Amino acid sequence: GLHGNLRGPIILMEPGSETEGRADRDGASDTEGKQDVPEVPVPADDTPEVLNKALSGLSSRWKNWWVRGILTLAMISFFFFIIYLGPMVLMMIVLCVQIKCFHEIITIGYSVYHSYHLPWFRTLSWYFLLCVNYFFYGETVTDYFFTLVQREEPLRILSKYHRFISFALYLTGFCMFVLSLVKKHYRLQFYMFGWTHVTLLIIVTQSHLIIHNLFEGMIWFIVPISCVICNDIMAYMFGFFFGRTPLIKLSPKKTWEGFIGGFFATILFGILLSYVMAGYRYFVCPVEFNNDSNSFTVYCEPSELFQLQYYVLPSVLQSATGWTTVRLYPFQIHSIALSSFASIMGPFGGFFASGFKRAFKIKDFANTIPGHGGIMDRFDCQYLMATFVNVYIASFIRGPNPSKVIQQLLALRLDQQLHIFNSLKAHLIEKGLLPAVEEAA
Repeated sequence: GLHGNLRGPIILMEPGSETEGRADRDGASDTEGKQDVPEVPVPADDTPEVLNKALSGLSSRWKNWWVRGILTLAMISFFFFIIYLGPMVLMMIVLCVQIKCFHEIITIGYSVYHSYHLPWFRTLSWYFLLCVNYFFYGETVTDYFFTLVQREEPLRILSKYHRFISFALYLTGFCMFVLSLVKKHYRLQFYMFGWTHVTLLIIVTQSHLIIHNLFEGMIWFIVPISCVICNDIMAYMFGFFFGRTPLIKLSPKKTWEGFIGGFFATILFGILLSYVMAGYRYFVCPVEFNNDSNSFTVYCEPSELFQLQYYVLPSVLQSATGWTTVRLYPFQIHSIALSSFASIMGPFGGFFASGFKRAFKIKDFANTIPGHGGIMDRFDCQYLMATFVNVYIASFIRGPNPSKVIQQLLALRLDQQLHIFNSLKAHLIEKGLLPAVEEAA
């Protein structure tokens, strides 16, 4: 019997009727929609056996605290080590991190795509990664190593037609995708095509902004990354010991106490770290390529941004501290903006990642780092920070670069160089600068 469980009329459908056809289409649509929901395997706990034995007597809460703490110290030590190795190693590490983050996100998509036994998704994803990296690294090499590129004939040809070659490579992948389309799975394939391109936009584009920040000076690379790390650690510490008030539903463990405590701790940390690093040319000088030695150099005369200056304190701070002036590096003032963004807006990168993981019912992107998840779990805030730093430098710090202007002038034809010389000479005479230079000579 039906036991009264069915509500409403029962519709009897004749075979081939319009109602049956509509029901079949709706059922197919529902089935297809359900099949699109990924079933991502939960990664197993890969905490080292040594730590498991040493912490076996602790509760899961404190065990997780110690595992995260020990692995955090190990990662910070590794970070200091690669800083010591220099900018080239840092760039290689950024590339490796980019590839691993891309792999973790694409693997989640592949867990759905592979279930249909459709070809080409993983191959095309890595092919597009190669194309995008070729484009960005080619632009970087042409921009920062212009004289080296002009010196070598093969590099000069590749540089001249770089964008056309990049587009041709992408177009090849685009055609491969179209040829791989399979009937009845069009929507899923276009879904994964969009998945790959959004991943490239988020991961690859912003990782190259990190490299551009590095070329402005290692301090623009180290301070922002360190501020994000500090905020992550201090927010966790304040939340662990004092957290009571939930911050956002996407991350139930995040608390207002951790958010506020992490903010003030990061501001103080950024000011102190900036003061220490601003005194060393190794950190503040732009990374440039020396044509004579064919190597990177980080030696320069520090700009005013990294020279100590006196600042008059506001009256409120004067009455509170008893000081009328303080001696600071101008970069320390900029570090407050960097630290504030790392503390207020940076966590939204983590919230975005939390929402992504909740959508696919996974705890972490991978289990690469015990207690921390995957590489993407550690760098979800860093990519947003890298974009902000790049925009900040372009808006408030960077001015015209004379060396790059000269490099571009030298690449012109002789008649073009002569025309620019005469125009510049007329401009200087009009401004009254050239006669003064001649008289001084």
